Amino acid sequence: MRLWASLPRDLAIRFTPRVNPLARAILREVQRAVPEYRRPLEGGFGRVITQGVRQSVLQCLESVGATVPAAVPVDAWAAVFRNLGKIEFQEGRSLDCLQTAYRVGGQVAWQHISDFARATGMSTEALCTGAEAVFAYVNEISALSIEGYTSARARAAGTRVRRRRRLVELLLSDPSPAPGAVAAQAETAEWTLPAEVTVVALEPRPGRAPDIPPDLHPEVLTVLDGDEPCLVTGDPRRDLRDLAAVFPGRRMVVGPTVRTADASRSLVWAQRTLRLVQRGILPDAQVTRCTDHLSTLWLLADEFLIRELCARSLEPLAGLTPKQRARLGETLLVWLQTRGGSAPEIGKRLGVHPQTVRYRMRQIVDLFGARLDNPDDRLDLEIALRAEALLSS
Repeated sequence: MRLWASLPRDLAIRFTPRVNPLARAILREVQRAVPEYRRPLEGGFGRVITQGVRQSVLQCLESVGATVPAAVPVDAWAAVFRNLGKIEFQEGRSLDCLQTAYRVGGQVAWQHISDFARATGMSTEALCTGAEAVFAYVNEISALSIEGYTSARARAAGTRVRRRRRLVELLLSDPSPAPGAVAAQAETAEWTLPAEVTVVALEPRPGRAPDIPPDLHPEVLTVLDGDEPCLVTGDPRRDLRDLAAVFPGRRMVVGPTVRTADASRSLVWAQRTLRLVQRGILPDAQVTRCTDHLSTLWLLADEFLIRELCARSLEPLAGLTPKQRARLGETLLVWLQTRGGSAPEIGKRLGVHPQTVRYRMRQIVDLFGARLDNPDDRLDLEIALRAEALLSS
């Protein structure tokens, strides 16, 4: 506004009758130049754009010859152009339309000022100052609209994040909420509710800032902070191909794909699998899939019961040294797995001489006796030995 203030005050007085024609001309040319604005100037849109144009002209005119030009824009004036930026975001447009409108408005204003200068004999110096003032003003109101647009976008993003976090909480709650509640929250969170979902459990990172994955699809729901960070997707083939690259150096477990109503189960099994990876029971891979380890997950689903089974089924080995127990246990397990295989076959798998296998099997028969002939006992023995081998790892 400093440039406007440097102009003589009498110019503003003489230009006042031209304010309304100028405002109408700007509106007409803006609508001609910007197809998105070619609609009747009525309702909220009409009021705002008309107010914006008129406010622009009046603000400039009031600043001409001002003895103490404002250091910053007047709040009410600045709010008009911030609001225009907010409206553009709410209408789903980029700022291109509004920036074009400002440029066109500046050109129309300059044309009217030129005509006024010729008609009134305005000095060349004043005319040049007026031109500079017009285009500086266009830059100023453009900056205000960018500020309003950015603010509206940030608020919308924050609201969307909160709504999606609430959606994740609903999806993963146990017991499952009513389907209608999930569907309503999904609509509010702008998330397409799929028939099935897959949950990915991420290893927590205490004391560290959460990851900000730049390459995840917008339909992936994320909760990256807290004790149980996770992702939820309705399209694992699309969304989970590059997990290792998105979260470098962080363990992740892909849960089973389940009905959306059973999303909490996918999370439970993903977390259980993650704990087994952390304990070294499952291989230490960056990305692990539950479905690759279903038998292990089933076997260790209840460690209290499996330890009770081990203690009961393997009680005959209790009096042996740890080394003896390990040797007889692995031999018995291979014998069970090969359905009573021959000594050479078992020896080949264990890497020992067949005679060693025969010696060990005699000990095993002495310890377990008739239980080796009972199908139910053999099943219990194999389960117990497999579980013991996993837990001891």
